[in-house]
Amino acid sequence: MDKKDVKNMKTTNPLLLMIIVVCVCAALTYIIPAGQYEISFNEAVGKEVIDPDSFTYIERTPATPFQLLKSMTLGMQEGAYVICFLLIIGGMFGILNGTGALNVGIANILKKIKGREFLMIPILMIFFGCGAAFCGNFEEFLVFVPLVLACCITVGYDSMTAIGIIFMAAAAGYGGGITNPFTVGTAQEIAGLPRFSGMNLRIALFIVLELASIIYVLLYTKLVKKNKKLSISYAYDLEHNQDKKIKLDNIPEFTMRQLFVVIVFSIGIIYSVWGIIKMDYYVDELAGIFLAVGIISGIIGGLKPSDICDKFINGCKDMLLPGIMIGLANSAVLLLKDANVMDTILHSLDELLTSIPNTLMACGMFVFHLVFNVFVPSGSAQANITMPLMTILADSSDITRQTAVLAYQLGDSFTNILSPTGGEILAALAICRVPFGKWLKFLLPLFIIWCVIALVFLVFATKTGYGPL
Repeated sequence: MDKKDVKNMKTTNPLLLMIIVVCVCAALTYIIPAGQYEISFNEAVGKEVIDPDSFTYIERTPATPFQLLKSMTLGMQEGAYVICFLLIIGGMFGILNGTGALNVGIANILKKIKGREFLMIPILMIFFGCGAAFCGNFEEFLVFVPLVLACCITVGYDSMTAIGIIFMAAAAGYGGGITNPFTVGTAQEIAGLPRFSGMNLRIALFIVLELASIIYVLLYTKLVKKNKKLSISYAYDLEHNQDKKIKLDNIPEFTMRQLFVVIVFSIGIIYSVWGIIKMDYYVDELAGIFLAVGIISGIIGGLKPSDICDKFINGCKDMLLPGIMIGLANSAVLLLKDANVMDTILHSLDELLTSIPNTLMACGMFVFHLVFNVFVPSGSAQANITMPLMTILADSSDITRQTAVLAYQLGDSFTNILSPTGGEILAALAICRVPFGKWLKFLLPLFIIWCVIALVFLVFATKTGYGPL
């Protein structure tokens, strides 16, 4: 397949996939009965949680055609904080690329490690995995997608490798959840457990999940290096991503201005990490930091004010499709919420779970959360919805509350990068111009490996009475 053949290929527009998902969710509101749990304030945890025994069916309120249309803009509003963050990231990289600093800097680094490119895979994956496991980072990693993509294309890997390096590592980190405040911290608080207790087993879990992910990506890149046509995204990279390749021959001189731009960018990254860990910075704070990085870099890089604006706008254009994908993912979830079918789905899954033998309860909880995470991708929101139920089930079976939390954190993690309602992975795929179906083909073998690892750890936790130590 040459470049001419690729241009003649008919590929499914990624927007079409999300439109289908939104329409399917709208259709489900006519099929799934409406139901509702009562919500009450839990003084022990200081927040509102559902009453597990209060579910009742209510009058059906399916999505009308007009509500379906409205959900598009409402979904955009729901995901506005991430969409705006993406625009800032795109604008910043537009300015940085305008200075030439990143391309020349990366070109020099890649030229020096030529023949040892594989080393960047474990190094980067450990970095992203630790960020997710310790700090709960996920959306923040979108800032690295253009950078990692350029590196991978340049050294002969593909866009799948770039996304895998970042988000397979992040999913493994979420699965380990060593001190993840959004999942483990919230769930343990609701379950009445000491915050971040049971860390020893989670550290071991993180190491195993991360190691499996690194080995998987390394083996894949070995195949791609031998034969580029074995790349799952070969045709799409040939059509869309060849311009991302950095020329390592005749590299321009790395100027002092460009050095200072790289320093400013590095300081911005370091300050962001510090802010996340020490100051609880999130998307808004990070957007402010990266906006400042872009403006300062443009000035230091010798760009005129009008050029900085032009480069910023051009960079934002690259993030338009990812932003729309996130908005549509939120639209699908909103349709189910507004039709009051989300609680019915939760109640149905809960009834299935209670029919499982006590010895398999932890494994059932894991599968329960794998499914429910498709409908509620937010980790903290899911904990508030499901953990009151899981705590009662744990107390009435042969497993500890700590094991129930472990099942929740594992179930919340893996489908974040498998489900089409996961806006962040759709954004990353849109940046790399890779279809969702190709990503599933790449991810599925590792997803199965993750699930096997999760089930082994859950059986171990059940047998040993995994407690709050």
